[in-house]
Amino acid sequence: MSDAKMFKLLGPDGPYSSTTKGELGGNRESKIYGTLECKAARNALGKGYEEIRVFFADEATAIAAGYRPCGTCMRAQHRLWKAGDPRWKLRPPS
Repeated sequence: MSDAKMFKLLGPDGPYSSTTKGELGGNRESKIYGTLECKAARNALGKGYEEIRVFFADEATAIAAGYRPCGTCMRAQHRLWKAGDPRWKLRPPS
């Protein structure tokens, strides 16, 4: 039996277990994804956010699951998303 730590990630088809930690976090209610270091997300911790937080393996998975970029930590992608520009899905350079 393996002692590897398992992480619960969200994919387009729902939650799944992975031995690899997710790269991004998200808000299940508002359908927003962002970095794990996001100031807005960190400020929400301890205020009930833990109950609605999800994790993604990568940005492509977050997008495929129907989430949009955070305006705080992913400003470039958020500006493109807000403008309706499909390039936001390509993760432009920061």
